[in-house]
Amino acid sequence: MTVEAQAEDTQVALPEKEPTKLMEETVKVVEGESAFEAKSKPETVEKSSSYREESNFLSDLKEHEMKALIELKSKIEECILKNNFFMNEEQEKASKGGGQKEEKVVKEQEKEEKTEAEGDKGGDKTVEEEAEETEKPVADGKSEVDTEIALWGVPLLPSKGAEGTDVILLKFLRARDLKVDDAFAMLKKTLKWRKGWKMDSILDEDLGTDLASVAYMDGIDREGHPVCYNNFGAFDDEELYQKTFGSEENREKFLRWRFQLMEKGIQKLNFKPAGVSSLLQINDLKNCRGPLKKELRVATKQAIALLQDNYPELVAKNILINVPFWYYAFNALLSPFLTQRTKSKFVVTRPSKVTETLLKYIPAEEIPVQYGGFKRENDFDFSMQDGFVSELIVKSGSTRTIEIPTPDVGPTTIWDLTVLGWEIKYKEEFVPSDEGSYTVIIQKGKKISSNEAPIRNSFRNNEPGNVVLTIANGSSKKKRILYRYKTKKNCSS
Repeated sequence: MTVEAQAEDTQVALPEKEPTKLMEETVKVVEGESAFEAKSKPETVEKSSSYREESNFLSDLKEHEMKALIELKSKIEECILKNNFFMNEEQEKASKGGGQKEEKVVKEQEKEEKTEAEGDKGGDKTVEEEAEETEKPVADGKSEVDTEIALWGVPLLPSKGAEGTDVILLKFLRARDLKVDDAFAMLKKTLKWRKGWKMDSILDEDLGTDLASVAYMDGIDREGHPVCYNNFGAFDDEELYQKTFGSEENREKFLRWRFQLMEKGIQKLNFKPAGVSSLLQINDLKNCRGPLKKELRVATKQAIALLQDNYPELVAKNILINVPFWYYAFNALLSPFLTQRTKSKFVVTRPSKVTETLLKYIPAEEIPVQYGGFKRENDFDFSMQDGFVSELIVKSGSTRTIEIPTPDVGPTTIWDLTVLGWEIKYKEEFVPSDEGSYTVIIQKGKKISSNEAPIRNSFRNNEPGNVVLTIANGSSKKKRILYRYKTKKNCSS
């Protein structure tokens, strides 16, 4: 016999032992299995095979890479010590044109000074003092040498020996195909741009929360990269669109807000050779009208250009999800403005493959629930410390069950489950250990469509038994199931 019961909605944040052991037709979750045993099993979640970034360890650099780095460091050292980093174009031309004449001028000045020194018996200044004054205006004749020039908190003067300097400079070199002059010019332009836009103080600015749903940082990927989500569909809201792009002033504020978010992401990075020094970008184009919105199109192109020119190699991958058909035409227009290296980092995914693609880069517990993962906002049931995610395959035309043991009376069992592609039949039951007891229906059997969100449910048992989750795959394709569970003791038990 069966008795229907409603699942409890319980909030909890207590740790639980990691499951799991997979069997051919019935998956029995065995309590007491060690974390080492669980994690030592073959990894079943497919990962990206081309996600490794270049090493930042000097010992791993090829000869031509090391040569380029040494040359760039030499140019930067000289530029900083001569105080030339922030010269304008006229000053740079004057500095270059006057470089060849400088030695002659200095020699002539030295001759004049010596002559004056010989004929001046009571002069107030020595030849050495006047020579020092002659050497001072080599840079701009006014400011002192600034040896504290830094980028994202990392000193750029190589002789300071900061651990992150090489990492930063390698990013500029790689962004310019190891061409030293191009990388050097890019670095100078970036510093000038940051100075003009006052980027070093942008984190202190209050730019409001209107765009909080448009882009945000959330979690990390399998390699430890902080993940930034960009929801372009949010601009389908006409009021938000006009408030963001309705005037030149608003568009400027939008760009500044986007750069502020980028700087917040950079704060999470580690510019040491062994550190994670780049972000993962997820761009959701669902409900985005893209080319139909001129202001959005122009602002996006401008933002991409500035991010590419001033934040080199700070994005490991750019994953575009829920990509509509119009994107391919828009990409053809945008592509000429992107470097080949930047274009190689793009991954384009259709709506039906969103979760499958994200799982290659991000663990299920870090993927937001709206994208098929288990991460929920303000989640009191699961934390990163509990709920190890397991996977099983349901072949075409077959049925599999997951048995979660509940040997104690009183605790609440909570579980998450998702199926890639769905289109399956699913039910939840509690089967008591006592054969004379009734089976309790937690969730009636039902067909779940492809747009179903991940399932979370809970059950408090009043006698020993098993929570049994049944998945029937009637489709012609195999299905991947991801699940996790935990139990918590109730305060009254």
